[in-house]
Amino acid sequence: MLVVGNAIWKWSRLFALLLLLGVLRTASGLSSRVLELSDRFIDVRHEGQWLVMFYAPWCGYCKKTEPIFGLVAQALHATNVRVGKLDCTRYPASAREFKVRGYPTIMFIKGNMEFTYNGDRSRDELVDYALRMSGPPVQLVTRTESVDMLKGSHTIFFMFVGQQEGVVWDTYYAAAEGYQEHGFFYATSEDIAAQHFDFEKLPAVIVYKEEQHHFYPHGHVAHEMDPNEVNETIFQWVNVERFTLFPKVTRFNIHQLLKTQKYLVLAVVQEDKLSQIATHELEFRDMVEGVIRKHRPRYHNKFQFGWIGEPAIAHSIILDQLPTPHLIAINSSTQHHFIPDDDPMQMTPQALHLFLESISNESAIAYGGDTYFVRCNRALFELKRSLKDMWKGNPVLTTVIFGLPLGFLLLIMYSIFCGDCLVTEEDQDEDHEKKE
Repeated sequence: MLVVGNAIWKWSRLFALLLLLGVLRTASGLSSRVLELSDRFIDVRHEGQWLVMFYAPWCGYCKKTEPIFGLVAQALHATNVRVGKLDCTRYPASAREFKVRGYPTIMFIKGNMEFTYNGDRSRDELVDYALRMSGPPVQLVTRTESVDMLKGSHTIFFMFVGQQEGVVWDTYYAAAEGYQEHGFFYATSEDIAAQHFDFEKLPAVIVYKEEQHHFYPHGHVAHEMDPNEVNETIFQWVNVERFTLFPKVTRFNIHQLLKTQKYLVLAVVQEDKLSQIATHELEFRDMVEGVIRKHRPRYHNKFQFGWIGEPAIAHSIILDQLPTPHLIAINSSTQHHFIPDDDPMQMTPQALHLFLESISNESAIAYGGDTYFVRCNRALFELKRSLKDMWKGNPVLTTVIFGLPLGFLLLIMYSIFCGDCLVTEEDQDEDHEKKE
């Protein structure tokens, strides 16, 4: 039995070793699909389309993004988008050429055009972004089964239906060019669209999201409207409708959400490292989501909803600590924020309605704003938070970065204020010796 046990143990070790080698080989294969670029990239940038990460080896965020970028390269391997990374510490000329201001900076580059990516650094988001940017602003759909494929692969997309001419089409195409970084835009014929969407008159502009579709309200009467009004309303409609009803809000997309010029209402909860949420906080978030889904027509024109899994974002907004779960609302125009009086743990759907109504009729108490004093406080708060994060992430590096300049400053101050004292003491000693 002992011999059998030893054999099993040896085979299990061998299997584990082979499995580990396979994992390492896979990881190496993923990273090898990311091209290592140099300053020569400045000359070859016009050859094809590129998704490039500009990074620094010491940057913690770059190290977190690097394995994700390997997965992106794997997903885009069969496309015409080449994925590369460039070390800005080794090739500063490239960093200057592409105006890199922070790390990591992710850009989509085609020809003379450069687009800086500002979305979430996840595999799916980056792949979608690259696919959107690699194609034309509006992609034509010529088969009815293609619409089903789009519904299955996209959470949200826009569709133009009708003859590709006239003011609505021209404005739709211009909006697609302006928002190509943020959404998918398609066009199809009446026959194909009629098998998937219910519409009465053409042209029609549709947004499909979360298994429902909604129409640009003025499409069929656009010929009676002023062209400038059509242009303004379509751009505004696309800007508002490019988000789902209750998205997850992060540091990367919150600025885009604020561009809707609506009140941004956020359920604040705490996600752990495994993206898990405590049961009582999850119930609170689900309650908020349930209310706004049920009453979408009531609130859609004035409010954009979402949820935050990283409370530090909310702390930066209110410039204070905020217990979770909680609810905050932000006026995207004035940067004022609102906090309900009710204890969030005791908040009911009716209390949520009252809170939203108080914001709508401007009876809720507004805090913060965008004054010079608030900006200074926000900058100071962000500085403290950044220093705290740096210390937690790498205390040794933080000590070196701030300790050395402080040491030099103290040395300079010592030489300025104490150098004269030493000279004076030496002069006094010399005078004393001469007198003797």
